[in-house]
Amino acid sequence: ELENPNDAPLSGDEENGVSEEQKTEINGNWIPATSITEAKINAKAKRRLRKNSSRDSGRGDSVSENGETLKIGVVPTSPKGKLLDRRSRSGKGRGLPKKGGAGGKGVWGTPGQVYDVEEVDIKDPNYDDDQENCVYETVVLPLDERAFEKTLTPIIQEYFEHGDTNEVSEMLKNLNLGEMKYSVPVLAVSLALEGKASHREMTSKLISDLCGTVVSKTDVEKSFDRLLKELPELVLDSPRAPQV
Repeated sequence: ELENPNDAPLSGDEENGVSEEQKTEINGNWIPATSITEAKINAKAKRRLRKNSSRDSGRGDSVSENGETLKIGVVPTSPKGKLLDRRSRSGKGRGLPKKGGAGGKGVWGTPGQVYDVEEVDIKDPNYDDDQENCVYETVVLPLDERAFEKTLTPIIQEYFEHGDTNEVSEMLKNLNLGEMKYSVPVLAVSLALEGKASHREMTSKLISDLCGTVVSKTDVEKSFDRLLKELPELVLDSPRAPQV
């Protein structure tokens, strides 16, 4: 037991109280400790408020539909947006297309690139042995009456200028005349009746050279039978058609 109670060690509260009282004595204001603490807290809050107001002075605030304030100029970011961002993380990209422009969907490759012939895989489930022996041919559809006249009229008119029956024969062989073969002499004579006497002589030579190569004798006979039947119509365009 201590003889003098004043000699006992001070507790924490008492020590703080003594120190606060000493400070007030030194300053000479004799202000209670609780008032000093409140003044410090208020001053700190004012400094923080001034700092925030000066930072946001250049930007306005907007209110969302929910009533929350949104800072203008601040773009919200999300982890998902960062994952889908395809820009270079290091910032070293040169802005050039990937693979030199040869990659991507619907791209054939770089300009000037030559591809090798693709070999057929025998082990492929879709492999067909008969496909190797296929012969591909170009199919030319037979001409109908309207297409026949539209196609052969310029050929015969050009023949009246150059007079080469072999050229006409080669051009007609490349066409699928079908059942319209007999109409070749009919069209040639009809065009010759509207032309000069030289055109009629050239038409006679053309029919003679085409007979046996492009048209048969039967086709020629059939063509002249048709001409005789259409003679009344030919007279309307060429009055001298019966004599010619």
